[in-house]
Amino acid sequence: MRDLSFEVHMGDKLGFIGRNGAGKTTILKILSRITDPTRGWADIRGRVGSLLEVGTGFHPELTGRENIELNGAILGMKRSDIRKRFDEIVSFAEVDQFLDTPVKHYSSGMYVRLAFAVAAHLEPEILMVDEVLAVGDAAFQKKCLGKMGEVAREGRTVLFVSHNMAVIQAFCGRCLLVERGQAIEDGPTDHVVATYLQSLERTSSVPLLERDDRRGEAWLDVKLSRIEIEGPRGGALATGSPARFVFHFEGRQPNLSIRFVVYDQLGLPVVHFDSSLRSPEDTADGSEPVAICEVDELPLLPGRYRVDVKVFGGGHLQDGLDAAATFDVEQGVMRGRPAPPPESGASTFIPHRWKVPTDR
Repeated sequence: MRDLSFEVHMGDKLGFIGRNGAGKTTILKILSRITDPTRGWADIRGRVGSLLEVGTGFHPELTGRENIELNGAILGMKRSDIRKRFDEIVSFAEVDQFLDTPVKHYSSGMYVRLAFAVAAHLEPEILMVDEVLAVGDAAFQKKCLGKMGEVAREGRTVLFVSHNMAVIQAFCGRCLLVERGQAIEDGPTDHVVATYLQSLERTSSVPLLERDDRRGEAWLDVKLSRIEIEGPRGGALATGSPARFVFHFEGRQPNLSIRFVVYDQLGLPVVHFDSSLRSPEDTADGSEPVAICEVDELPLLPGRYRVDVKVFGGGHLQDGLDAAATFDVEQGVMRGRPAPPPESGASTFIPHRWKVPTDR
C-alpha cells in the first residue's frame, strides 16, 4: 500500500474493487490487525468481525462448536451472549450434523459457511468480507448478501471486496478503486465501477509483451505474446457463428494448459474455457508455441467482451493477464433463430426450440 488514505463512517457500505494483486485484501488485513503496516496507521473504533480467507480465525483441531465459542471470546463477548446467538449461527451455516467434528475435516464450502455465520452473527460493529464468499454456492452467497444488508441496516459498517461488479453496485453505495496499492478513485459506486471497466479497456490495447502487470510464478519461462480473436475466414464475430481464439507464446514448457474467462460489459464472467479439461475432439501439435480454441457456435449476444487469461505449465502458473484482449460480437443467427438485440440485457444465447399454442 502506498499513500493510501480514507475514512469510513458508521453505517457505511464500502466496496473495494481492482485487479488481482492490487492490494484490496491487504487493506482488509491491515484493518483487521492481521497484518501490521510498515508505515502509517489504521485507527479502528468498534468491534471487528472479518472473513478474509478460508480458515481465518479458526483452529483446525477444534470442532465447529468450539470455534464458535473461541471466536466470540476473541471478540470480547460474554459466554451468555455467545449462547444466545449459537443456534442462529448453526442454523445459518447449515452445518448442524458436523458441529462436533474438527473443522479440519470440513470442505471449503462448509468452512466458509460457518466462518461467515460466526463473523456476521456475533454482533460486530464492523464487518469485513473478502471475495472468499465466492467459494460458497449461489444460494448461500445470496443468503450472505442478505445478511450483510441486514447488518448494514442495523447501522453497522460493512467493508466488502469483490470482483463481481453487479454485486458491488447492488450492495455498496460507495466504492474504492485500488491499483498497485494506491486509491485511484473513491466515490459513488456506479462512477467508480465505470472508471474501473474503462481502465481495463485501455489496458487491453497495450501490446502484451509491453504489459508489466503479469501474474505468475514462472513467466520468464513462458510468456503470452499475442492473442487473435476472429470469426469465419478471419472476419467479424457474430452470435451463432464460428469463432477462434488463438494464443501465441514466447518460450516452451511441457504440458501447457490455457484457461481463459470471457467477461461482459458489466464485468460479469460469462464463459469459462480450460484446455486441461480434455475432450476426445481435442488435438495436440508441438510444432510451434500456439494454442487454439475453436467454438462452432458462439453463444454470446451482441456487445463488447474482455478476456482474462492464465497459462499453466510445469506445475506452475506461468503467466496471467487480466484484460488480455477485448472483442466485439455482432448480431447474428443461431440455428436459424435471430439473436435478441443488445437491449435484452443478457449476454448469452442458447440454442432452443419453442412449442406454442395456435389459434383455432
